[in-house]
Amino acid sequence: MIKFHFCLVVFFAIYILNAQSKKYIIHTVAFYNFENLFDTINNANTNNDEWTPTGAQHWTKEKYEQKLKNLSRVISEIGTPENSVSPTLLGCSEVENRGVLEDLVRQEKIADLDYGIIHFDSPDQRGIDVALLYKKKYFRPTSFSNIPLLIYKNNSVLQVDKNEDLGDVEMKTNKDRVFTRDQLLVTGFLEDEEIHIIINHWPSRSGGEKASSKFREAAGALNRKIIDSLQQINPNAKVITMGDLNDGPFNKSIKTVLGAKGKKAEVPEFGMFNPFEEMLNKGMGTIAFRDSWDIFDQIIMTESLIKSDFSTFKFWKAGIFNRSYLVQTYGKYKGYPLRNTLTEAGFSDHFPVYIYLIKENQK
Repeated sequence: MIKFHFCLVVFFAIYILNAQSKKYIIHTVAFYNFENLFDTINNANTNNDEWTPTGAQHWTKEKYEQKLKNLSRVISEIGTPENSVSPTLLGCSEVENRGVLEDLVRQEKIADLDYGIIHFDSPDQRGIDVALLYKKKYFRPTSFSNIPLLIYKNNSVLQVDKNEDLGDVEMKTNKDRVFTRDQLLVTGFLEDEEIHIIINHWPSRSGGEKASSKFREAAGALNRKIIDSLQQINPNAKVITMGDLNDGPFNKSIKTVLGAKGKKAEVPEFGMFNPFEEMLNKGMGTIAFRDSWDIFDQIIMTESLIKSDFSTFKFWKAGIFNRSYLVQTYGKYKGYPLRNTLTEAGFSDHFPVYIYLIKENQK
């Protein structure tokens, strides 16, 4: 019996030692709604007049430059302290054009990180787009495309056959179309592993949550269609969809249409896992309205990323980056995210979100 106990102690000592000696490669994947990252130049083709020096927001060069500094500070810190470096992949929304992103990645705090940019101009009437920033050292894009969401004022959704010419369809239907952000699909290699990223900014709740819900359900259906097509090509495809979804984890667009589950054990094969559902249950949030918090900013992934084998990149944990300097400390909106005002450039009315992908370092 003494020998048995001794062997048992030795076994567990060796097991713990081996577990502690394992080393992991870690990458942060994040999303941040930049809230109206406009330059100061009036664009005649979009409704951006208020974001000019003479517009309603009095958007001056000084404010713009401060906004860039603010955002670069956040980007440099997202994911710390578990990961000591900034995000490898950063989805972003509410950017006016590629130029503002080029100005952003040149900011002192992140200039040496050598971020690449993937961006398309979207048909959004305010001219705001989604984009992906990526560290060239670790991520190599192989393909990218912007996929339009076709929705209309009468709440109809147009389903376009893959062989149909979209230009011809749009010419027939543009009169009643609600022009919103495209969904950006990027495929590439994170180190030596293929991964697919979808960046979203789903239709707003303009006109009321209930009246506009069908538009976001259509966005969720388009997301699901993109993911299904990737899984048909490769059943083990690793897909991450992220963005400002303008719905919370329990809304129909996410819970039913996209089919996202909040518990790993409930995720079926080819299903989707949403780690932000549990956070909402705990009262956490990324955006506040009338003193009520919700999580519109989410990062959701395929079942292939939550398996327990860490020989390849898998999901580890998720978080909301809500450092104290991002929070309003006084006035009517005390406790809310520190957004732009008429007198100064803030950060954003959204907190950024992030996940960690890790794998065992075999070297």
